[in-house]
Parts: sequence; structure tokens; C-alpha cells
Amino acid sequence: MTFRQFITVLCVTLCFVVPGIAQETGRFSGGFQSQANFFLRDSLIGAANIPQYDRQLFGAQSWLDLKYSVNGFDMGLRFDQFNNSNLRNPNFSFTDQGIGRWFISKKIEKFGFTVGHIYDQIGSGIIYRAYEERPLFIDNALYGARVTYDFNDDWQAKAFTGRQKLIFDAYPSVIKGAAIEGFHNFEEAGVTLAPGIGMVNRTLDDETMKGIIGILTGYTNFDGQRPKPVYNNYVGSIFNTLNAGKFVWYVESALKSSDLYNDPFATRENFIGETITGSYVKKSGSVFYSSLSYAANGLGITIEGKRTESFNLRADPRLMLNDGIMNFLPPMNRQNTYRLTTRYSPATQDLSELAFQGDIRYAFSRKSTVLFNMSNITDLDGGLLYREFFTEFNYKYKRKWQIKTGFQMQNYNQEVYEVKPDVPNIETIVPYVDFLYRFTRKKSLRTEIQYMKVGADGDTKQDYGDWLFAQLEYNLVPGWSFVVSDMFNASPGKNSPKDEDTGEKLSLHYPRFDVFYTHASNRFGLSYVKQVEGVVCTGGICRLEPAFSGVQFTISSTF
Repeated sequence: MTFRQFITVLCVTLCFVVPGIAQETGRFSGGFQSQANFFLRDSLIGAANIPQYDRQLFGAQSWLDLKYSVNGFDMGLRFDQFNNSNLRNPNFSFTDQGIGRWFISKKIEKFGFTVGHIYDQIGSGIIYRAYEERPLFIDNALYGARVTYDFNDDWQAKAFTGRQKLIFDAYPSVIKGAAIEGFHNFEEAGVTLAPGIGMVNRTLDDETMKGIIGILTGYTNFDGQRPKPVYNNYVGSIFNTLNAGKFVWYVESALKSSDLYNDPFATRENFIGETITGSYVKKSGSVFYSSLSYAANGLGITIEGKRTESFNLRADPRLMLNDGIMNFLPPMNRQNTYRLTTRYSPATQDLSELAFQGDIRYAFSRKSTVLFNMSNITDLDGGLLYREFFTEFNYKYKRKWQIKTGFQMQNYNQEVYEVKPDVPNIETIVPYVDFLYRFTRKKSLRTEIQYMKVGADGDTKQDYGDWLFAQLEYNLVPGWSFVVSDMFNASPGKNSPKDEDTGEKLSLHYPRFDVFYTHASNRFGLSYVKQVEGVVCTGGICRLEPAFSGVQFTISSTF
């Protein structure tokens, strides 16, 4: 019996056999989620030349979560399955299955422990966050142990050690950390504090170090180009939340010891004098983040600021993109929801970023509100990465209808965010309107209309040019939802598909049809999707996704 099989048998036994003989009745819960993709080749939009379109034609991924609580024990088991899936890498096919997570936790008076796969964070996550984000194939749980101790109802200490999860295995480097977090109420002053301090250490294994040294031997040592790797990296932070009446102020400061990381924009010379872009560098790092909020009398104001320098934290310095990330840097742009306002979303930059965001909301009454948001993100040398102005007005007429309307202006550095050399910043203007009409309490129709105006690069529109998006969503409560939408390339740009014979840029339609059915805690979806290439983001973590063409079937259920 392999170790993986042993863990599977052990977890199944703990989750089902032990509770059956327990002295008290336990509580069982769980959930199931699955998505099946039927790929329909469309070389015109770029949905081709990967295994799913060329020969496999089908791909799927599924997750089954099981949790049980009894006699003070919390136990969980998750089965993951990937069959010809494009979720791990949209340009390749991935197939595997196994136990994606298991854990056992117990609280004994003031002492608590958890073993297995653990999700946790310190502060806002700047120095450490273990979490799951399935749409981006992120699951960096700590595979190890955590202990906690409650000094009283307001103060707790915790410590953990283990390795970061890698699909059904774990990276070989060892991670350990500790934190103390608390709360104090100054009742007479009307002020509360929630301070904390934490530290994390990552220790590389010998095989990883040998691999790093093997790479660095290819560097010349001219002008110190060959950095010296270290086994141990340390990060620490202090943070506090102050609540004083109508104000809430959060501040966190973090430092990182000098460590090796891959900088895709750094340059070096090779042995024959050629300049190479992309190099390993060794630097210490820092992050300072703060947010201040005010809310009273229908007015809400939030101001945020963040400075990030050389704060790349990974289980292995050789990893790139979203692999092996140990922490989470708060995004500093508005988290938009509409199709065209999210087309160009900035990924959080961990090497060089100076960012500010301001958000103002005012409710004239229960029926009408207005929102203004502005964000500005540069690198530490002042180069513009992202700028956004966003406004929205919302009005409700009784329970009959509701309208949202506004516009967005963006300046987006495509060269940095999508690693496309020598392209200018994309400038966009997006007006939109969202209208909801309720025929009855159980029947409603929602309409979206959005338009994106894109700036020109010489005589040609930037990127894919201008877009028009329209959507109709009809809901029958409870039960059915029907959605029809189309994203039309109204004025093609330099990257839009061309006619093979004439070379003329094509104005293509990207339609989508969805049918959803909900019964109790079960939801089923069937969709036909034709989607343009673009960036997909969740909370500032992004990746570039190729075009998609096909049919999707989704299931989600909780019990």
C-alpha cells in the first residue's frame, strides 16, 4: 500500500467509521462541483491547436467535499478529478485524480490542533496565505500541522509547519510560521484595536538548491551578475485594525530577507556579451499597505494605498506565474463585474508597485445611490501600469424595476500585465446600462448593454479594437434562468482575426447561450460559449486565457 493509499483509507475510516460508534450524533456536510467541456474547434478565433480541440474533444474537472464533526473533532476529505482538463494550463491537457485535501482538527479547552491540508493566513495575507481559487487552478494549502493556543477570548497564538500543496503532492521546501493576534476594547474612548504580528520561514531542500545553482552557473559574474542563493528566506509583518466610531483604519507593514527570485524584466549579459531579458536577482523586499474607511449618514469613503518592492514569495524561486505562491497581495483596483469592464484587469505586481485607490458611495435614499471610484498604479520608477475612473448610478422604482448605469475609463499597460513587448498602453472608455424589470414576484427580465471604445495605435485600433456587448437574462423563481449574450468586435483592431484570402480584419460575433436550473441546493447549467482571448482575474490574481469555443455543462450541489 502506497502512502497516498494509506492516507485515503485512514481518512475514509475517520470520516465514516469512527463517527458511527461515537457517543453523540455527528454533523455531516459536503458539496459537489463539476464542469464538463465539449470543445468545438474554431481556428478563426484561435480556438485550435491544443489537444482538446484537435483530438480529445472533451475535458472535465470535478470536486467532492465531505466534512464530519463529532465529539469536538472536525474531519474532512476532498476528492479531485481532472480528465483532459484545460484548467491547469489552458494550452495543454491534464489528467489525474486523487485525494485533493484531507484534514483532522480538534479543540481541547484552550489548545487546538489541525493536521493535513490547512487553509490559513497571517494578517491580510501579505506574508502568508494558504487558500484555494479553483477558476485559476490555485490550491496552495499547507500540507502539515498547525497548533493554536487561546490566552483568553481575545488573544490567540498559532504556529504551523509543513510543505505547500502541489496538486496531489507537495513542493519539497519546508514552510513554518507563527503569529499572535488579538483584540482590545477601550470602551470609555469608543475605540477598539485588533493588533497582530507574524513571521514565516521557507527552507529549500538540497535538490532544489542544486537545480538553482545549475541555472546560475550559466551566468557570467561580470559586475556581480551571478547572485548567491540562500537556503532560508524570512518574512515578517506587524498589523493592526483600529475602529473608532465612524472610522476604520487598517495598516500592515512587512519585510522580506534577501532572497533569490526570477525577474522577467531584468537584463544581464551572457558569456558572449549578448543582453538577455529575464534573470534571477537577489534582493530584500518590503510591502506597506493601509486602508482608511468612513461610513455615516448614507456616505461611505474608502482610501487605500500600497507600496511593494521585491516581494516575490514562492515555495521554489524557479517557479513563475501563479505556481508556488506563498502569500497574497491585496489588489488595488476596483473588482468589476461586467463583461467589458473586466476585459482589462491588472494583476497584482509583487516586484515593483505603488498603488492608490479611492472609493466614494452616497445613498440619496433607499432608492438611489451613486458611486465614484479611482485607482492609480505605477511602478516604483513612476511608470504607469494602470489607471481607472469608474462611476455608477443606481435607481430602484418600488419593487418594479431597477436601473444601473455608468462608465469606466482605463489606461492599461499591456506590455507588463500580458508580457507583450513594445506595445503601447491600452486606453478604453466603457459606458454601460443594466436594467432589471420584474413582471411578477417570480418573473423578471434583466438587460445589459455595454460598449468599449479603444484608443488607436497609429492608424489601427489597439489590441482587438472596439467592442459591443448585449445580454438578456430571463428568470423564473424558483427554478429556471435563461441567458443570451453576444460580444461583437464592432471596430476590429490590430490583433483581430483576418480573412485568410483578403487579409482584411474581421468583425466577429462571440455569442453565448446559457440555461440554468436550480432545485433546492442543486444547480445545473448548460452553455454554448464562444469567447475571445483575454485576462481572467480573481482578487488581483490573473492569468491570460486563450479563446474558447464549445459547450459547457456544470453542476454544483451542497448537502
